[in-house]
Amino acid sequence: MLIRLLLFTATAFTATALEYPTSRASDTADVLHGIRVPDPYRWLEDLNSEETKTWIKAQNDLTENYLKKIPGRDTLKDHLTRLWNVERFGTPFKEGSRYFYSKNDGLQNQSVLYTTNDLNTEGKVLLDPNTLSEDGTVALKSYEVSPDGQHIAYSLAASGSDWIEWKVRNIETGKDLTDHLKWSKFSGAAWSHDSKGFYYGRFPTPKEGEEMMAQNTHKKIYYHQLGTAQTEDTLVYERPNFPKQGLYAWVSEDGNYLLIDVSQGTDTKNGLFYKDLTKPDSKVVELFDKFDASYSYVSNIGSTFVIQTDLEAPRLKVVTVDLAKSDTLTTLIPETKETLRSVSHLGGQLIANYMKDAHSEIRRFKTDGTPIPPVALPGLGNVRGFSGKSDSTETFYTFSSFTTPGTVYRYDPASNTSTIFKQPKTHFNSENYEVRQEFYPSKDGTQIPIFLVHKKGITLNGQNPTYLYAYGGFNIPLLPRYSPATISWLDLGGVWAVANLRGGGEYGEDWHKAGMLHRKQNVFDDFISAGEYLIEKKYTSSEKLAIAGGSNGGLLVGACMAQRPDLFGACLPAVGVMDMLRFQKFTIGWAWQSEYGFPDDNIADFHYLRRYSPYHNLAKGSHYPATMVVTSDHDDRVVPSHSYKFAAALQAAQGGKEPALIRIESKSGHGAGTPTSKRIEQVVDKFSFLSDTLNFEIKF
Repeated sequence: MLIRLLLFTATAFTATALEYPTSRASDTADVLHGIRVPDPYRWLEDLNSEETKTWIKAQNDLTENYLKKIPGRDTLKDHLTRLWNVERFGTPFKEGSRYFYSKNDGLQNQSVLYTTNDLNTEGKVLLDPNTLSEDGTVALKSYEVSPDGQHIAYSLAASGSDWIEWKVRNIETGKDLTDHLKWSKFSGAAWSHDSKGFYYGRFPTPKEGEEMMAQNTHKKIYYHQLGTAQTEDTLVYERPNFPKQGLYAWVSEDGNYLLIDVSQGTDTKNGLFYKDLTKPDSKVVELFDKFDASYSYVSNIGSTFVIQTDLEAPRLKVVTVDLAKSDTLTTLIPETKETLRSVSHLGGQLIANYMKDAHSEIRRFKTDGTPIPPVALPGLGNVRGFSGKSDSTETFYTFSSFTTPGTVYRYDPASNTSTIFKQPKTHFNSENYEVRQEFYPSKDGTQIPIFLVHKKGITLNGQNPTYLYAYGGFNIPLLPRYSPATISWLDLGGVWAVANLRGGGEYGEDWHKAGMLHRKQNVFDDFISAGEYLIEKKYTSSEKLAIAGGSNGGLLVGACMAQRPDLFGACLPAVGVMDMLRFQKFTIGWAWQSEYGFPDDNIADFHYLRRYSPYHNLAKGSHYPATMVVTSDHDDRVVPSHSYKFAAALQAAQGGKEPALIRIESKSGHGAGTPTSKRIEQVVDKFSFLSDTLNFEIKF
């Protein structure tokens, strides 16, 4: 049975308060640092209990019945489907003599992977995940082609889970080998230079029934030789004394080195180790082991490594290190006022992707660090790509913006010229919309950038329905991003706003640190100030303002609605971290303690987290905005119990008539790999709900 997932709520049908399903309030409590902390809905953490399953069904029935009464849903779905039904391409890359690229005809649930020897001809299907399940919930998560171009290692994820299974396919025949690897997560496949096998990361097999909740610790790096069983894989590296450190491996282009990134939770400070693969018995060398900065391998020229780092450079720089003199770093590309995102070594040069006020700039350097003319971009947007070999004579990148779908460019490093390779044929005219970037002051005066997108000629009368989105955490930047949902919202007459809050990565590590740990309130202040700014400038009003965010952004929405329930017309927390005193106890949640704090071990962290934890700060009898909590039953990153408990607490606390609903998607996870059909359903439910909440009509 489909358990429908929804992002929003409504008010037109709230002349009388809703009758919510029973959520049993127990007397469960913890004593932390001498303080009793009630947790009345702890029973909802048992995802397999019949009581929880009954509760889920009742909540979904309420939400579905509520939503289906909202007029205009079919009109909205038709419009959105038309916008979505556009052929789109992934960024191509080349390995051996073959090119590889993904393509979606428009409404396919999952994009299909193609290969060809000539990009001027139609490629052949290599992997079509749409054939692996009837409902499109099996997704192709990642893939790596062997250096000889004969095989591809690919990972599949079912129902949105972070768990992946690796398989290997012969590219020429299209047939799978017998190789099948399980219990991998947060891992790529790093082929050895001889193409006989690959390195990957794996966790211990979880206990049956605990796959979706058990902590992910003791990750190890293994080598898998083609044609062998997983039980024969060779353990390459582990850190048994550090069970909560993450390991990620890849192989240098020349095949001489195995690189191992060692992370401590989500802290940007990491270790970077290597193993000399030219010497069979070589030990892993801890090249950067102080965890004093971020270190990201770019390339190597012989025994000289090119490294991207924020050591004494919060907006990052590029250095070199000679392995024979590993205690000496030489600056190759100095830090600038713009934030460096990534560097590629290709075509005999270094291509650097920078952020300037949360949009992309592409700069080029000789391998000695001398600047050369940058890459010209078509406008203010987001660029990804520029992968390839150090001697590649071509590469590809994709440019997109709020009103520009991903356009793929072929790039010639020698001549510094770009030509359009694939451009979607849209069903709208981008000239009808306006994109601006403005800056507003937060509570402490810090200037925060915000993107504003709307139809041209909009009237600033405070009556425009406005969708305000943000994230603000984990050093993750929000750059301009295209979505058919955005265009649909604009066509409804709405304003689309994206705020670049502290805690993100838009301005480097200092910007990140300003919104983490005991400075997390800065993030909430930034978001609240964004809402106040939009109202002050008459883009909208409180009654017309919806706030949205997912994951850490779901925490953001939950905290802000608890702190300023008067400011918003609708709140849309999706797959959020809502219990800030127990987040560390499930799956990969322990890794977020470097971002949020250690509630069990540090009394100051406990008090700070308790003050803003959404689940713990809902006051009974308060009038909260219309709210739709969103989660998925297979989310094994932010486990759904966060949202279950928050929704139950919100329904019990709500003192007004505004609804407090939850929409729970089945066979879905944290977001990645969600099939197109489900994405369209989600947006239709979300925007039809908002039309009711913010009181505007669905018409185009």
